[in-house]
Amino acid sequence: MKYKSQKVAYWFFVACMVLLVLQITYGFIMAFAHLGYDGLHAITPFNTARAVHTNLLVVWLLCGFMGAAYYIIPEESKRELYSIKLAYIQLISFLLVGVIAIAGYHVNWWEGRKFLEIPRPLDYLVVINVLAFLFNILMTLWKAKERTTTAMVLTMGLVFAALLYLPGMIWFDSQTLDSFFRWWVVHLWVEGVWELIMGGILAYLLIKITGVDREVIEKWLYVIIGLTFISGILGTGHHYYYIGTPNYWLIVGGIFSALEPLAFLGMALFAITMYMRSGRNHPNKLALYWTMGCAITAFVGAGLLGAAHTLPQVNLYTHGTLVTAMHGHMAFWGAYAMLIFAVISYAMPLMTGRKIYNNMTGLLAFWFSNIGMIGMTLSLGVAGVAQVYLERKLGLSFMQVQKEIEVHFFVMIIAATLFSTGITLYLINFFRYGKPKDEAILSETEFESLQSQGA
Repeated sequence: MKYKSQKVAYWFFVACMVLLVLQITYGFIMAFAHLGYDGLHAITPFNTARAVHTNLLVVWLLCGFMGAAYYIIPEESKRELYSIKLAYIQLISFLLVGVIAIAGYHVNWWEGRKFLEIPRPLDYLVVINVLAFLFNILMTLWKAKERTTTAMVLTMGLVFAALLYLPGMIWFDSQTLDSFFRWWVVHLWVEGVWELIMGGILAYLLIKITGVDREVIEKWLYVIIGLTFISGILGTGHHYYYIGTPNYWLIVGGIFSALEPLAFLGMALFAITMYMRSGRNHPNKLALYWTMGCAITAFVGAGLLGAAHTLPQVNLYTHGTLVTAMHGHMAFWGAYAMLIFAVISYAMPLMTGRKIYNNMTGLLAFWFSNIGMIGMTLSLGVAGVAQVYLERKLGLSFMQVQKEIEVHFFVMIIAATLFSTGITLYLINFFRYGKPKDEAILSETEFESLQSQGA
């Protein structure tokens, strides 16, 4: 670590780890409810648990992205963060909004819009918070000695993410129009501008870990940006098939949804190619595992599993079933959660000065969490296919089908337990490092020497 302000990232990482634990907790509540053990229904009914589970996912990932930006931007711009105080104020207010929203869901204070349930008054607070974050980042870059492509792509993704939150705040009396613009937030975030954020962070990690020349890695970024915009924007059409929009969305959505895996394939090839070209044996193997795992798992979860059920002929049957949940779990885990874990694994030894890069706890955390996620994805996939056949081909009622597929949630809980064990080990590793220390800040000479060694 070179700059004092990079320590701000630690508290964002702590917050996102706590929020992740909460998200997993609500996931278990839903899984047990699927098995018929809904003892918390009076306090947390299934619809509340689902809303909290999905919204916590967005909140902890955003928190992780902000932490990553606060760590990466000072180093890429070769200057301290514009305002450390503003960053801490922004974090506290961000968490307050999240806590109020979760509490609100439990007393039915929410918008009745899937994935955008946050109450309208809190929407405005979110906008103010994100504007404060962007102001801090943009002012840092404005006063920077240098503006790298990596920093600019990361910042562009963050800015577009903020802009695309606004369509979700527009009120429409028509449900079709409301759903049309709601996907401008949901889809264009996770399958659009978040991919730019992913590309920027992935480029930073590959520069540091592989030692491949920055110019080579950043040229790949332009390819990824192109693939993301070509496929991601018009790929939004696969959400428009059955909401009352014109029929041409069946063609547009079908074609460009099939092309969406190209962006994630580009990222996977990007990471693998850079690793193969590197002649450096970087000491931080855990950061390398999470980085490479992110690129490959994202291609499988977000790319292949997404394309497998978004073509119109298939989506006609799978829309709104557990097949979507199968894709969603592996996609978010691979593309974004593993990316944040990679940044944390890289940054923590440098922030704390404890250069214990690799240990068995960290290695087991990687494998347990990934094997557990694969198990959850498979159980949801099998349950989803059974649901489609029983409900939409044979015509059984929804509750009859839920009874028939209960056994798959027993398997899912076993896999989720293995996954949670991996996350617990990761948390042990995270807090074992301790807090960031000023002693970990290097002089210019030490910093350049460490960079030449790949740290």
